[in-house]
Amino acid sequence: MQYTTFEYVTFGIWVAVIIILVYGIIAIHDIPAKIAEKRNHPHQDAIAATGWVSLFLMHALWPFLWIWAMTYDPDKEAKKVSDTNLLKEEVQTLKDRILVLETKESVFETKEEVLETKEKEE
Repeated sequence: MQYTTFEYVTFGIWVAVIIILVYGIIAIHDIPAKIAEKRNHPHQDAIAATGWVSLFLMHALWPFLWIWAMTYDPDKEAKKVSDTNLLKEEVQTLKDRILVLETKESVFETKEEVLETKEKEE
Protein backbone atom coordinates (compact mmCIF):
# COMPACT_ATOMS: atom_id res chain seq x y z
CA MET A 1 0.00 0.00 0.00
CA GLN A 2 1.35 3.36 -0.98
CA TYR A 3 1.04 6.31 1.39
CA THR A 4 0.68 9.80 0.04
CA THR A 5 2.60 12.81 1.24
CA PHE A 6 -0.55 14.06 2.95
CA GLU A 7 -0.75 10.86 5.06
CA TYR A 8 2.89 11.19 6.13
CA VAL A 9 2.31 14.80 7.13
CA THR A 10 -0.83 13.81 9.03
CA PHE A 11 1.05 11.04 10.83
CA GLY A 12 3.85 13.48 11.70
CA ILE A 13 1.33 15.95 13.12
CA TRP A 14 -0.26 13.21 15.24
CA VAL A 15 3.13 12.18 16.62
CA ALA A 16 3.99 15.82 17.39
CA VAL A 17 0.65 16.39 19.14
CA ILE A 18 1.07 13.25 21.27
CA ILE A 19 4.62 14.23 22.25
CA ILE A 20 3.50 17.76 23.13
CA LEU A 21 0.58 16.47 25.22
CA VAL A 22 2.78 14.01 27.13
CA TYR A 23 5.38 16.70 27.77
CA GLY A 24 2.65 19.16 28.80
CA ILE A 25 1.10 16.75 31.29
CA ILE A 26 4.50 15.99 32.83
CA ALA A 27 5.41 19.69 32.95
CA ILE A 28 2.11 20.58 34.63
CA HIS A 29 2.58 17.86 37.23
CA ASP A 30 6.04 19.23 38.00
CA ILE A 31 4.75 22.71 38.91
CA PRO A 32 4.16 21.97 42.64
CA ALA A 33 7.66 20.46 42.91
CA LYS A 34 9.18 23.56 41.32
CA ILE A 35 7.20 25.80 43.68
CA ALA A 36 8.39 23.74 46.65
CA GLU A 37 11.98 23.93 45.43
CA LYS A 38 11.75 27.70 44.92
CA ARG A 39 10.35 28.19 48.43
CA ASN A 40 12.90 25.77 49.93
CA HIS A 41 10.05 23.62 51.26
CA PRO A 42 11.19 21.01 53.79
CA HIS A 43 9.10 18.34 52.01
CA GLN A 44 10.09 19.13 48.44
CA ASP A 45 11.23 15.55 47.72
CA ALA A 46 7.92 14.16 48.92
CA ILE A 47 6.02 16.69 46.82
CA ALA A 48 8.00 15.73 43.71
CA ALA A 49 7.47 12.01 44.31
CA THR A 50 3.76 12.48 44.95
CA GLY A 51 3.53 14.41 41.69
CA TRP A 52 4.68 11.32 39.82
CA VAL A 53 2.28 9.14 41.78
CA SER A 54 -0.51 11.57 40.94
CA LEU A 55 0.36 11.21 37.27
CA PHE A 56 -0.55 7.53 37.47
CA LEU A 57 -3.60 8.08 39.68
CA MET A 58 -5.40 10.17 37.06
CA HIS A 59 -4.26 13.45 38.63
CA ALA A 60 -6.30 12.97 41.82
CA LEU A 61 -3.55 14.21 44.13
CA TRP A 62 -2.38 17.15 42.08
CA PRO A 63 -4.63 19.84 43.65
CA PHE A 64 -3.49 18.75 47.10
CA LEU A 65 0.14 18.95 45.98
CA TRP A 66 -0.41 22.48 44.79
CA ILE A 67 -1.90 23.45 48.16
CA TRP A 68 0.87 21.61 50.03
CA ALA A 69 3.58 23.41 48.08
CA MET A 70 1.91 26.82 48.40
CA THR A 71 1.24 26.70 52.14
CA TYR A 72 4.91 26.86 53.10
CA ASP A 73 6.14 30.44 53.36
CA PRO A 74 9.81 30.88 54.33
CA ASP A 75 9.18 34.35 55.78
CA LYS A 76 6.45 33.07 58.09
CA GLU A 77 8.65 30.16 59.14
CA ALA A 78 11.48 32.54 60.01
CA LYS A 79 9.04 34.62 62.08
CA LYS A 80 7.89 31.46 63.89
CA VAL A 81 11.48 30.63 64.78
CA SER A 82 12.14 34.14 66.10
CA ASP A 83 8.86 34.06 68.04
CA THR A 84 9.85 30.71 69.51
CA ASN A 85 13.20 32.11 70.61
CA LEU A 86 11.47 35.09 72.24
CA LEU A 87 9.10 32.77 74.07
CA LYS A 88 12.02 30.63 75.26
CA GLU A 89 13.73 33.74 76.64
CA GLU A 90 10.53 34.84 78.36
CA VAL A 91 10.02 31.40 79.89
CA GLN A 92 13.59 31.43 81.18
CA THR A 93 13.03 34.87 82.72
CA LEU A 94 9.88 33.62 84.45
CA LYS A 95 11.70 30.54 85.72
CA ASP A 96 14.41 32.78 87.17
CA ARG A 97 11.80 34.94 88.89
CA ILE A 98 10.09 31.87 90.34
CA LEU A 99 13.43 30.60 91.60
CA VAL A 100 14.07 33.94 93.33
CA LEU A 101 10.63 33.84 94.95
CA GLU A 102 11.08 30.24 96.07
CA THR A 103 14.46 31.11 97.54
CA LYS A 104 12.96 33.99 99.51
CA GLU A 105 10.21 31.72 100.78
CA SER A 106 12.62 28.95 101.76
CA VAL A 107 14.17 31.30 104.33
CA PHE A 108 11.22 30.45 106.54
CA GLU A 109 11.76 26.96 107.85
CA THR A 110 8.24 26.09 108.88
CA LYS A 111 4.71 27.15 108.16
CA GLU A 112 4.38 28.49 111.66
CA GLU A 113 7.17 30.95 111.07
CA VAL A 114 5.51 32.07 107.85
CA LEU A 115 2.22 32.60 109.65
CA GLU A 116 3.90 34.46 112.49
CA THR A 117 5.65 36.72 110.02
CA LYS A 118 2.39 37.45 108.23
CA GLU A 119 0.67 38.25 111.52
CA LYS A 120 3.42 40.66 112.45
CA GLU A 121 3.14 42.41 109.09
CA GLU A 122 -0.58 42.95 109.58
